[in-house]
Amino acid sequence: MNRRLDAPSSFAALKFSLRSILFFILAAVLFIAAGCKKKPAPLSGQAIRNITREFVFAARNASGGRAEVGMQPEYAPRQPGKQAALLADRIYITVPPTTAGAPDHATEEAIEAEMDRVADFHHMDRVPRPGAPGVERFDYTKDGRRTQSIQLITPLPKAVAAPASAPSGPRLAIVVDDLGYDRAQADSLFRLAYTLTVSVLPHEANSGEIAEEAHRRGYQVMLHLPMASTAGNKDEAIELHPGMPAADVEKTFALMLNTVPYAEGVNNHEGSLSTADQKLMDQLMPLLRQHDLFFIDSRTTAATVAETSAHAAGVPTARRNVFLDDEQSVPAIRKQFELAIRDARENGSALAIGHPHPETLQVLGEMLPEAERQGIRLVFAKDLAR
Repeated sequence: MNRRLDAPSSFAALKFSLRSILFFILAAVLFIAAGCKKKPAPLSGQAIRNITREFVFAARNASGGRAEVGMQPEYAPRQPGKQAALLADRIYITVPPTTAGAPDHATEEAIEAEMDRVADFHHMDRVPRPGAPGVERFDYTKDGRRTQSIQLITPLPKAVAAPASAPSGPRLAIVVDDLGYDRAQADSLFRLAYTLTVSVLPHEANSGEIAEEAHRRGYQVMLHLPMASTAGNKDEAIELHPGMPAADVEKTFALMLNTVPYAEGVNNHEGSLSTADQKLMDQLMPLLRQHDLFFIDSRTTAATVAETSAHAAGVPTARRNVFLDDEQSVPAIRKQFELAIRDARENGSALAIGHPHPETLQVLGEMLPEAERQGIRLVFAKDLAR
């Protein structure tokens, strides 16, 4: 006997089936949509480098080959057993002045436009960073990740070191220490358009960037080498100290030097204990000789043997005559600057060391032009090393 489903039961079954089908269709659509919104994989190191090459080519092309363009990779901390991963590339672009000596803003704008065109092609965003007189900074990002950091430098008109053939006269070298960790301090210093030597601490967050920019602006760059002091406390996380095996001295020094590009010389940061240690100085100076570096003895102790050790190793050397800012007040710093000028007149040359304190930079801004008007020749530290 055949049983026939009544109409309400058939309708209910059909309704249930349609709901099930719609549910599965909706689930599938949501699943696919979720997959489409999956965060894209970050660019590989090779992909970053390829785009960097396009930026470099664009900058050179837009400037007609006049711009000086350099690149420095930025790596993530190395993991044990793994290769260092490229985080981003730093691109440094220096636009030479016009024939009249003024900043070439037209070429600067052409470079930016061409680089933005490359960024648009790769669907990248431009993120501005704080700049300073004569330098514009910005990043390019891809899917929220920084891949290139740009420094576009249009050097301010500035004095240049007097050539060796210049007329004789009192010479004064100013070394500004402790650069590397504070970007704002460097920007304030770079407003001074004079012949200065910039000494950069290694392994700081901005060591490489500040050294690179200082070089491109026409300053002389030195490595401000951390050394142990008699205070007994570590002044820096990594420093040279008495008792280090020669192999450790060599390795530590090489790693420091690598973080300060364009360093032409070295002076000691602290170091009242280390510079008085004959063995350590005799280990260090041949390394400077190998790298063709000069040495400035900051003379943080009267017991220093660094200068005599440098001479014995054939390293050009000079000593500090005046500290400008042991007392951080404008009147005291002015007095020390006048003392440096007096030493230069009496001895033919003098070397003064200061730091990028606001008071020191104020005095330098006031007194450097006055020193030149008095016939003092501003030179780099290397010019006094013998």
